[in-house]
Amino acid sequence: MSNTCFKCHGPDEHTRFADLRLDTPEGATADLGGYRAIVAGDPDSSEAMRRILSDDPDLMMPPPDSGRELSRQQKEQFAKWISSGANYEKHWSFKPIKSPPVPAPEEADGNLTHPIDAFIRRRLESLQLTPSQEADSSTLIRRVSLDLIGLPPTAEEAKNYLTSESPDKYMELVDRLLASPHYGEKWGRHWLDQARYADSNGYTVDSPRSIWLYRDWVINAFNDDMPFDEFTLQQLAGDLLPNPTQQQLIATGFHRNTLVNQEGGSDKEQFRNEAVVDRTNTTGAVWLGLTVGCAQCHTHKYDPLTHTEYYKLFAFFNHTQDVNSISPQLQVPSDQQRQQLAELDEKIRSATAAVKAYKQQLDSTISEPISMESIWTAITPENITSAGGAVLTVLPDGSVLASGTNPNSEEYIVTFTSPLTQISAIKLETLVDTSLPKQGPGRASNGNFVLHEVGLKSTEQTAQWIDATADHSQNKFPIKHAIDGNLKTGWAINVTQGNMNVNREATIYCQPIQSTDEQLEFQLTLTMANPQYSIGRFRLHISGADHQQLGLPEPELTRLIQIQTSLEADRKKLNQSIPTTMIMSELKVPRETHRLIRGDFLRKGEPVTPGTPDFLPGFRSHEDNEPRLLTRLDLAHWLTQDDNPLTARVTVNRIWMQLFGRGLVETENDFGLQGTPPSHPELLDWLASEFMTNGWSVKQLIRLIVTSKTYKQASIARDDVHRIDPLNKYLSRQSRIRLDAELIRDAGLLVSELLTSKIGGPSVYPPQPDGVYAFTQVNSSWPTSTGEDRYRRGMYTFFKRSAPHPLLSTFDTPSFNTTCTRRDRSNTPLQSLTIANDAAFFEMAQALGQRISTTSGTWDERLQSAFLICFARNATEVESTRIKIYFDAQEQVFAQDLKRTETVVGQNVDGQPVTSEQAAWVMVARVLINLDEFITRQ
Repeated sequence: MSNTCFKCHGPDEHTRFADLRLDTPEGATADLGGYRAIVAGDPDSSEAMRRILSDDPDLMMPPPDSGRELSRQQKEQFAKWISSGANYEKHWSFKPIKSPPVPAPEEADGNLTHPIDAFIRRRLESLQLTPSQEADSSTLIRRVSLDLIGLPPTAEEAKNYLTSESPDKYMELVDRLLASPHYGEKWGRHWLDQARYADSNGYTVDSPRSIWLYRDWVINAFNDDMPFDEFTLQQLAGDLLPNPTQQQLIATGFHRNTLVNQEGGSDKEQFRNEAVVDRTNTTGAVWLGLTVGCAQCHTHKYDPLTHTEYYKLFAFFNHTQDVNSISPQLQVPSDQQRQQLAELDEKIRSATAAVKAYKQQLDSTISEPISMESIWTAITPENITSAGGAVLTVLPDGSVLASGTNPNSEEYIVTFTSPLTQISAIKLETLVDTSLPKQGPGRASNGNFVLHEVGLKSTEQTAQWIDATADHSQNKFPIKHAIDGNLKTGWAINVTQGNMNVNREATIYCQPIQSTDEQLEFQLTLTMANPQYSIGRFRLHISGADHQQLGLPEPELTRLIQIQTSLEADRKKLNQSIPTTMIMSELKVPRETHRLIRGDFLRKGEPVTPGTPDFLPGFRSHEDNEPRLLTRLDLAHWLTQDDNPLTARVTVNRIWMQLFGRGLVETENDFGLQGTPPSHPELLDWLASEFMTNGWSVKQLIRLIVTSKTYKQASIARDDVHRIDPLNKYLSRQSRIRLDAELIRDAGLLVSELLTSKIGGPSVYPPQPDGVYAFTQVNSSWPTSTGEDRYRRGMYTFFKRSAPHPLLSTFDTPSFNTTCTRRDRSNTPLQSLTIANDAAFFEMAQALGQRISTTSGTWDERLQSAFLICFARNATEVESTRIKIYFDAQEQVFAQDLKRTETVVGQNVDGQPVTSEQAAWVMVARVLINLDEFITRQ
């Protein structure tokens, strides 16, 4: 009925035809004016039955134009159901979880049967099927290694396992793998799919974001076997816990993986709303296994989730601070960075105090303020010359105006006598004049000038410049360049905004020059080496005042300020290097949430408050029992209440799916009425019950599953089974599963001994082909990683939503714009071509070939070593013969082409010449990692 009737006669009142509702017993048996759709116990009197059996196109149901049709068997089943009383039962997944008794607890020999095997065997016996034999040791170690840590076993691990005679070797292997830090990477990566983790913001701009610390948190949580209820709590509401820790805040990154639209003109409220919608839908899919998003615009057409109830779920996520933004963020310094910050803060406090104290000391010694007019004395030039031949005229105000020749290089020399006892500074004013280009103050066509050097001397002394300041300097032409002794630099006054042609002023400070003789002459030299860029009009002043009175900082104060400034710059640089991560944070005053009509954020209906669907158990009563607005913390607790029928079932089913290729419920993302029923309903409930009883331990659950005979079966297809169970739903054998994209890369790196085993850290940039970003809005850079980062596991590859790494896309990795609870798998020629020809994989083949060729022993022994490395088994005689033929042919080709040999092999570490034999082994390695067996978990 769900598939054929509920779309038109189901929960959604807006699309319900004839005001007939068949998803509830009240609606199905209601009096419709002398007849009823269903009359319990009497199919002949049931209008629905009559319509189903009718041949009249105007009466028959489903209508011919609906595209839906009931089979003969379904019609008979429907009639039988009405005859039996038309009892409506709660949908299987909405019923409470009850642990069923384990069937056949003992084997024939008296040993206890593994509970999983007992449930599976009973179903197989009902189909007259038998389970497959246990897989061989080579298959088992490779299977369980790939399933638990995402890496094939090393050659040494495989050899030790194959030669061990311990009856407990498999259990010991499982425990060792579960304890491996790589376990968290493998199972954390599956969770990151559901968290829609990515390193960029999405949409067309798709700029980078920093959230890799959340990825690290997930890995650590799996390694620590954090109970799943606590795992849920911290991710959905870690920020709402009392005094949340740094790690609990990082955990909330789960729902900060939503997209952020940074396009100009985008409506922040619109995309904030879309993020809240995504959080609602993701929570429903990941924890409840329901398509709650179908109720965003209207009441769900199949499941008992109303439009209003959707927005009650929506309300839990509608009170966060982020508004289509990267913020709020959390800084997460390392222990070393935290110590460095503390040390710098202490040094800055000391430096600031030293500056303040020295300023106070100086202030106490300064006498009455002196006016700037009394400090400066105008120069009356006694003689002025132009080396370039310009005419220099002294004007009534004491300024000097240049006219006539405008040479390619110029030097003005002004001779004067000083009335002061010492000269400690020169003030140079450059002045505009109507006779100059653009009114000056320079003689360049735009009124600019370049002053390269200033000199001052008497017959006894030459000025030693200390510093220089100006009211304005052109970019890259500061006033200090006029006293640096370099004729290739200078002071200029052009501007990027405003008017350049205005008066400018510069002050140049020197070590005091004594002038005890009133007749002592001084020469001031202004050197201008740029062609036709000399000063057009200027005026000079001198002063003998202390530098501090002139505004130049006292040297010791300058030194102290420089120390303070340097420390503050160091702290800023350190602060910028501290990683940040995006976190959830609640508003102090919650937003009002409304039902959105047709899902349109601009069309607000009645207000709603946070709540859960009525068809599921409600919240446990609060200790205080006082009415309050429910929060994400309440939602997280509710999801893992022991009376919630969905979370445990959904989670167990997904873990089962990863270990068998298919869930006990095939539609792992839909436990609703449109989903498939479980193939083994009692086993699913038993596992869900065990999961909760054992403290929500994921490791215990996985250990339970992989130690069953069902898991350890061979995966070889059987003719006797194919006729009855072609899709292997009832598990008479194991499944062959193509590895995910990241694991294919990881396997290649491991067998080639290139893999970096480092856990966690920022995303990396392994080699990828050029031009990947050619068709994105922003042509981003890809700074290819070097050193150990070049060979990190695939899960650490920087993930750009609009253009993922080509390897990931080729092997079916989604874009993570929304949650991915199960990856699709395809088999395409491009996948084989990628492994054969991609530069990164060829580098792996080179390293693997080098590894094989340097293995001691005969050719056959080297080949057996290669198979042990790649497949945890020995090569068969047929395989050995075929590879030998290929090897000999390749060696002959390379023997005739040294240049090609060097290209294929690369350079030997020991500096020895490369050989055709090495090249042939590289080609064999290339074949091995491109075999179906290498990229498949058997």
